[in-house]
Amino acid sequence: MTDMEVFGSSGVRGVVGEDLRPADAVAVAAAAGAVWEGDRAAVGRDTRATGEMLADAAASGLASVGLDVDRLGPIPTPGLQAYAEREGVPGLMVTASHNPPEYNGIKLVGPDGIECSRGRIEAIEDRLFAETNDDAPWDETGATSRIDGARRAYVADLLAASDRETIADADLTVALDPGHGAGTLTSPEFFRRLGCGVRTIHGQADGHFPGRDPEPVAANLGDLQAFVRATDADLGVAHDGDADRAIFVDERGEFVNGGAALAALADAVLERGDTVVSAVNATQRLVDVVEEAGADLTLTPIGSTNIVSRIRELRREGASVPIAGESNGGVFFPAYRIARDGAYTAARFVALLAASDEPASAVAARYDDYANVRRDVAYDDEDDRAAMLDAIERAARGADATLDTTDGYRLDYGDGWVLARPSGTEPVVRIYAEAGSRSRADDLADVFHDAMHRRTGD
Repeated sequence: MTDMEVFGSSGVRGVVGEDLRPADAVAVAAAAGAVWEGDRAAVGRDTRATGEMLADAAASGLASVGLDVDRLGPIPTPGLQAYAEREGVPGLMVTASHNPPEYNGIKLVGPDGIECSRGRIEAIEDRLFAETNDDAPWDETGATSRIDGARRAYVADLLAASDRETIADADLTVALDPGHGAGTLTSPEFFRRLGCGVRTIHGQADGHFPGRDPEPVAANLGDLQAFVRATDADLGVAHDGDADRAIFVDERGEFVNGGAALAALADAVLERGDTVVSAVNATQRLVDVVEEAGADLTLTPIGSTNIVSRIRELRREGASVPIAGESNGGVFFPAYRIARDGAYTAARFVALLAASDEPASAVAARYDDYANVRRDVAYDDEDDRAAMLDAIERAARGADATLDTTDGYRLDYGDGWVLARPSGTEPVVRIYAEAGSRSRADDLADVFHDAMHRRTGD
């Protein structure tokens, strides 16, 4: 690592052995431990092949600055957050979330179970590159304890927060696709105890992710779609690698747009005067629901850290924020916990189906008047990235549309919008577009896609 911003939109992230090495995990953990108050911290990991190695390194870094370390083993990120809140200790999660298997990363959590604020992250980055020695004396280094039961306690929290009676009475069958990630260790048990029939695919913990890529997007969920049809399930649920997201497949085996699911969940809880927090790529489906409810919508740069910061600000100001999140399946229900939780989000959607006595296809159809496109354009190095962003800016400044530069460049054309921004977790520039038809969304995506390829000569 170099003296630069280490934490992206969702923590530290990189290809192991190239961008992220065990020594980096030691350094980040030691810096965090030196900034955190207290003498104890928790370490968890998802199921990635490099997870145990990096968790060992992180635990060493924390112990080196005098913190005792609670080792939770493989656990969903929201499970680590639940433990941190329950025990009143900060936490370090080794995960790369939705990124491919060769990636790994680090997320930092405060003793309230909430992702560390941007201010706290900046303090840790400053400590990381400061020429100071925070090592504890040999007889004051931390001890390590293996913690049994953290996953069981997390499932118990989920059950206590869910509408078990409504769900059990509906006698629904759920097809789960944890994608070989941390959700394999908790979600099947959780939904069985909710009273659902459970069928599982890609349900073995495996850090090579042999069944599918960890990101639960439509292109990766063909197996789940077929599985839903084959098992006659009422709903399919897919997680990412650390199970803080949930994406759905309806009873026909059709992919449910994440924006439609978010809009349906918001519609079920919003009241006049409430506030919803989302990112600059918020779907018009959510905008429509918020307007109809007489609520307010506030937008942040993309990334869970930014959404968490805005939720906390609004709640300090006395605002009611019953729901927040993005169309990628990362949803917050702040009254439960200010954390993205794939299992809890899925339980809320199952409860919505149970209460409405409608199939998932009918629920989603009410919010599916729009088409979405996402394209990822890889860059080779920082010069290539700069050239792409320069081309995007020129295209944006010359467009006959309303420009928003909150995060990247978003153009609103009235009948649709397009956004281009560099990813905070991978070496790609992402293009998002939404319109009333797929052809129009593709045309809008081309505004930036063509500009980048003309500039790079591709």
